[in-house]
Amino acid sequence: MGSPSLGISLVSGKIDKMNNDLVEQIQSIKKERNAIILAHSYQRDEVQDIADFVGDSLGLSREAAKTEAEVIVFAGVHFMAETAAILNPEKTVLIPDVEAGCSLADTIKAADVQSWKDDNPNGLVVAYVNTSAEVKALADVCVTSANAVAVVSSLDQDRPIFFVPDMFLGAHVERATGRKMNLWLGECHVHAGIGEREINSTLDKHENAEFMIHPECSCGSACLYLKPDAKIMSTEGMVKYSQTSQASEFVVATEVGILHRLQKFSPTKKFIPVKESAVCEYMKLITLEKILNSLVNNQFKIEIPPQVANKARRSLESMIAVG
Repeated sequence: MGSPSLGISLVSGKIDKMNNDLVEQIQSIKKERNAIILAHSYQRDEVQDIADFVGDSLGLSREAAKTEAEVIVFAGVHFMAETAAILNPEKTVLIPDVEAGCSLADTIKAADVQSWKDDNPNGLVVAYVNTSAEVKALADVCVTSANAVAVVSSLDQDRPIFFVPDMFLGAHVERATGRKMNLWLGECHVHAGIGEREINSTLDKHENAEFMIHPECSCGSACLYLKPDAKIMSTEGMVKYSQTSQASEFVVATEVGILHRLQKFSPTKKFIPVKESAVCEYMKLITLEKILNSLVNNQFKIEIPPQVANKARRSLESMIAVG
C-alpha cells in the first residue's frame, strides 16, 4: 500500500519543482521586459498565482488602461487581449495561445450589428465585452456583467437598444432595469450548460448555503423564482460578496476557475460548485510554459487595425467610466 502513495508524492514533487523553475524564469524575463501579467478568474490556479492582477473583465480592462508596463501578457481569451490592445495602442500586448477563443464572442459578427443599425438608425448598440474588436467598433457602449445594469439604466429611454451577444445576461439586465431590449441569441457554452436541475440538486444538499450565480447562466429566471435570495453577480462580485457575507458556505454557479480566488480570499469558508465540469477549455489553454514562451519569443502579439481600434476604444472607455 505504501508504494503508490510514495509514487504520487514523488510525481507531485517533480511537478512542484518544474512549476517553481518556470515561475522563476517568468519573473526574471518579466522584470527585464517591464512586463505585466493580467489573468482572468477562470484561469488555471498556477496562472492566477503568478499574475500581477487577477479579476473579471471590467477589472482587467481598468488595469490594462492604467498600467505603465511596456508589455502586457494576457492570460485570458482573445477578446480580452484585444481589449487590452485597444486601450493601450502604444504597448505590446501578447496572448500566450492564439487558440484561446470564446464561444460567446463567436456567435456574433460585425455584419450582424451593422444590419440592425441600418434598420434602427436611432438605436443604441450595447455590446458585452465578450465580443470582437470589430463588433465593439460598431457599439455605442460596451458593458461587463459587473456594470451592464448601471450602463443600460443610464441610456436614453426613448431609443431602442440592441444588446449583444449574450441573451441570458440581456434577460438579467431587462429584469433589473425594466427596460425591454432587442437581444441577440448568443450564449456561453459553459454557462448555458449549468442547468436548473443541477442547481436544485446542489442546493438541496446544502440548504443553509448562500447561492451565487453568474448572469450568463441559462436558468437565471427560474433560479430567482425557486430561490428569490439568489445573488446574481459577476465573478468579481462573488469574490467581494463572499468575503463580507456572514455565511460560511456558498453554492457557486459559474466556471469553476473562480473557486481558487474565492477560497484564497475566504480560506475558512466552503465553496461548492454547482457543476464541477463547468470548465472553459479555452481559458485553460493558457499555461505557465506558454506564458514563458510568450515573453521570450514575443508571441503572440495582438494587432488591430487603427480604424477599428479607434472606434472600439470609445465604447470601451464609456464602459470603464461607469462603476
